[in-house]
Amino acid sequence: MSDQGVIVRRARTEDIPGLVASSAGLFAEDGGTRDPAINVNWPREHGAESFAAAIEDPTRLVLVVDHGGQVVGHLMGSVTGPTDKRLVSSATLISMYVRPAHRRARAGAGLMGEFLAWAKGAGAEQVEVTAYAANTDAIRFYERNGFGPQLLTLRRTL
Repeated sequence: MSDQGVIVRRARTEDIPGLVASSAGLFAEDGGTRDPAINVNWPREHGAESFAAAIEDPTRLVLVVDHGGQVVGHLMGSVTGPTDKRLVSSATLISMYVRPAHRRARAGAGLMGEFLAWAKGAGAEQVEVTAYAANTDAIRFYERNGFGPQLLTLRRTL
């Protein structure tokens, strides 16, 4: 996918520093503002190892949004099942982020299209994603892409 100078493509090992930076942006913007229990330093402490393993894992998908050779967004997903408990194969969109300056370039739509095609090709019968309830922009984006509410997590601080 290419639109307004951005290209969505599979991640390569040399993209790992950009993936870590993108993940750090997600953690700072999303978890850091919506969940005080999130370690916003996790991407910088563990992201390189996590992305390196995911790039090599055939049950995972790692995509980047490339703008002029610079990673300005990412998506990571996985596929599992079926199992004795969950009777269908399911793909999970684990994380997705596009830098604010590139959000109007349809990068998110490109990431989603590639993810859905990959999930279908991997035999998934359903796809799922979680979003913070307060992240109304993300929820609207996912709903525009055919997702609907399934579960509700309630939390109480002790």
